[in-house]
Amino acid sequence: MSLKENIQAVKDELNSEEKFFENAIRTERFVKRYQKPLMASVVALVIGLSSYVGYGIYTDTQTAKANEALSKLLLNPSDATALKTLSDSSEDLYDLYRLSKALKESDPKTLGELKLSKSPEVADIAKYEDAVIHSDMKSLGEYSKQQDGLYLELAMVQLAVVALQKGDVTTAQQSLLSIKKESPLYDVAQNLNHYGVK
Repeated sequence: MSLKENIQAVKDELNSEEKFFENAIRTERFVKRYQKPLMASVVALVIGLSSYVGYGIYTDTQTAKANEALSKLLLNPSDATALKTLSDSSEDLYDLYRLSKALKESDPKTLGELKLSKSPEVADIAKYEDAVIHSDMKSLGEYSKQQDGLYLELAMVQLAVVALQKGDVTTAQQSLLSIKKESPLYDVAQNLNHYGVK
């Protein structure tokens, strides 16, 4: 290597070191200037991650408690401790257990309470079953007009049967014809419409 090349290499190295120190000083100034916001961001991130992990652990624990309590209740329905644990651990599962028990015992009082459940599925089933237990055709008619009822078609078939028993063929046909082809009750509705109405 010639002397010129050596001098150029030294200059390049000094320039790169100079740039490195320049960047280090800029970074140091940036950190000093924004030290508090940066620390707050790091602390917020740590707290956020800790909260997320903690909440996940909490929900897993509650789910395990609820499942264990439900298992105990299925084996021994009179276990008051398990019932309390289930109600404290999972309100939706507790309402579902109460619905199951109310349907088994045909308990209109509990069904009436469950119509206000926070679980939309439990509330929907409770509305339908309460109307059926009380033979309340008005409530069943209101239920059949809902857009998203779980037992919508079944309510329509029941309304048609009651209308046929009363001799109201037009209402029965309207109820039966409103059942869609995709419904599992479509064939039942068609048979009922054909044999029951004519």
